[in-house]
Amino acid sequence: GCTVKYSGYLGNWNKLFCSNGNSKYPRLMKLGKDITLWGLEIGLLSMTKGEAALFVLAPEYAYGQRGCPPSIPPNTTVLFKVEVLDFIDSEECDAFFELTYEQRDRLPLEKVLKVAATEREFGNYFFYKQRFKIAKDRYKRALSILGRNSSSKAEQSQINASKLLLFLNLSLTYLKLERADRALKYGELALEMDQRSAKALFRCGQACLYMREYSKSRDFLARAQCIQPFNRDINNELKKLARYYKEYMEVEKEMCCQMFDPLNSYG
Repeated sequence: GCTVKYSGYLGNWNKLFCSNGNSKYPRLMKLGKDITLWGLEIGLLSMTKGEAALFVLAPEYAYGQRGCPPSIPPNTTVLFKVEVLDFIDSEECDAFFELTYEQRDRLPLEKVLKVAATEREFGNYFFYKQRFKIAKDRYKRALSILGRNSSSKAEQSQINASKLLLFLNLSLTYLKLERADRALKYGELALEMDQRSAKALFRCGQACLYMREYSKSRDFLARAQCIQPFNRDINNELKKLARYYKEYMEVEKEMCCQMFDPLNSYG
């Protein structure tokens, strides 16, 4: 799949017939499915992420003898300006999910880890586009791939390293979805993999703060700060915790006063 900025022209770059240049977040498109122009497919396959190119496509590589009325006359050479914003090769993932569970279990671990990493890349792509529900589903799909039994400690270590990244990503994604309970769950799963993960401790602290569990939040964030004392995000979260806790105590004090004031008035 790839994210592409494109503009298609007729003649001498003077007649625009298609473009997605005004789109803030161009959608992820699949070669052969969403992009079916033969010349454009060939051209995109030769490009890398961040590259821009100009393509001149003869009719046999574009819209052929018939053209595409009314925009494109028959036997027309078309011109494309293209910029590849992102590129993720999904071929291995597609092939993997077509296999039975028994066939998947027989695959080498290296291939399974690669498919999981690609699914995580898709999740990251959707996360940065702020499409958090889709990102969450991609991360979970990657986790489902890593559910196999390992034959050695070395293999389990590789699987756990991949799972750790996904637990951390899911924790952050659930925070964005305002599901702090789920964010805490995945943060704690990450801590089971690595007790000294400052990032996992930070995510748990954030989730607890969101749920107003101030004591638990303080515990997680203080542990994270011990590991990374100069981490700006951790220190800022501790400042936020202190501010929220102070406001919380002031509200509690005010409510308490309101409860006892009537008693004092009639004393």
